[in-house]
Amino acid sequence: MKLLEERILTDGVVKEGNILKVDRFLNHQMDPALFLEMAKEWKRLYEGCPVNKILTIEASGIGIACITAQVFGCPVVFAKKTKTKNIASDVYTASVMSYTTGNTYDVIVSREFLLPTDRLLLIDDFLANGAALDGLLELSRQAGAEVIGAGIAIEKAFQRGGERLRRAGLRIESLARIQSMEGRRIVFCDD
Repeated sequence: MKLLEERILTDGVVKEGNILKVDRFLNHQMDPALFLEMAKEWKRLYEGCPVNKILTIEASGIGIACITAQVFGCPVVFAKKTKTKNIASDVYTASVMSYTTGNTYDVIVSREFLLPTDRLLLIDDFLANGAALDGLLELSRQAGAEVIGAGIAIEKAFQRGGERLRRAGLRIESLARIQSMEGRRIVFCDD
């Protein structure tokens, strides 16, 4: 998606450790107009697929997922990183290792909101090693829900998480795929 790629080149900052900082428009300060265009593109890509719920992970995917759910006309559920008094003990749980923080944490979704009848589109801001998607897939598996595919804003293709998950059969539609960030220069994949 050229619009997203241009925004990454304009406002993205490459940090040490292959970190791409996009907090000016994607995951701290958010650009809802950009999110809407991204959601429309996923709607086009998944046209005809029976999506009835969007599933994402706390926190950066929530804004993108909400606008995507609005375009798809369905609810959004997000996997929480902390259990609260409001959530009963009847939850699905998966462990996720964050590439950015290096921490492993459990994510949970109440069984009330993830059902065997659900046809899920997984949405997230980044795909690097695939740990967040692994966690969402595990939650979906526990619920018996069908995963239609995943919509990713930015995929770091050089980190191979997307390649691994595609080989395992997951349909992934990434709107910007980065081939390399060597020398702090961003190069996008041709495909």
